[in-house]
Amino acid sequence: MPIDIPLRPSAEEPAAPLLLSLSCPDRIGIVADVSRVLVENGCNIIESAQYGDRENGRFFLRTGFESTQGRTLDDLRAAFAPVAANYGMDAQFFDMNRRTPTLLLVSRLGHCLNDLLFRWRSGALPIDIKAVVSNHLDFAELVTSHGLPFHHLPVTAQTKATQEAAIDALAAAHGVELFVLARYMQILSPEMCARHPGQVINIHHSFLPSFIGARPYHAAHRRGVKLIGATAHFVTEDLDEGPIIEQAVERVTHNLSVNDYVAVGRDLESLVLARAIKWHAEHRVLLNGSRTVIFH
Repeated sequence: MPIDIPLRPSAEEPAAPLLLSLSCPDRIGIVADVSRVLVENGCNIIESAQYGDRENGRFFLRTGFESTQGRTLDDLRAAFAPVAANYGMDAQFFDMNRRTPTLLLVSRLGHCLNDLLFRWRSGALPIDIKAVVSNHLDFAELVTSHGLPFHHLPVTAQTKATQEAAIDALAAAHGVELFVLARYMQILSPEMCARHPGQVINIHHSFLPSFIGARPYHAAHRRGVKLIGATAHFVTEDLDEGPIIEQAVERVTHNLSVNDYVAVGRDLESLVLARAIKWHAEHRVLLNGSRTVIFH
């Protein structure tokens, strides 16, 4: 008999705080003014992290807080607008109880998909999976067994634009804010990448930028490397060049076969992708040009 794992954490768990994340040109007074507005609106700051990039002069801040006077996010956005305008901020407020609406895409390798579905069912990922899209039928039964919609959208070079339009329509219908390429072995068009900047996370089966291409573990095996890795990154129109979110490596030895390398690599891929999704959904990842700032 299958075990019924709850889709959500217990309602008895403590509520997550509200959150403000921002970036702007660095100058004196930012933290003081941010704190002042929050205090004036009855907010108690619980945690705060900041980073100033001396190379490009950008400042980044992530602050978690509680509203002791019942202020709504709209109230806080309105109160904060003058400060944001004064500093030229890209500032966003979030309710940490809200889970990020997410669309998973997969092809014919299911280890990352299976891992994400388990983490989602057990409440370990703060995302709301709306559906799974695949250009193959291999995982239809797996997905539907989790009570999720499965959409088979095959694609060829001639039908890519139509297929991507169908993906976008599905995402729009569900209010999707995050696309996860869980070993989805299709290159997104530049047009689709442009429509979703900072919203598409891919897992690359290699420690970028080393051993790029379709068979990186085979190349690593031929070279006799002692470390193999995986990389989660945002997708841009420059293939495998998007800002990196997370990477991990594992030591391997001369007595492992290429299949052993693949097995180790798939474990790393699942772990790295899950970390990247969690941090993104917790609004810990801020874009900094071609790089990322991640507040752990």
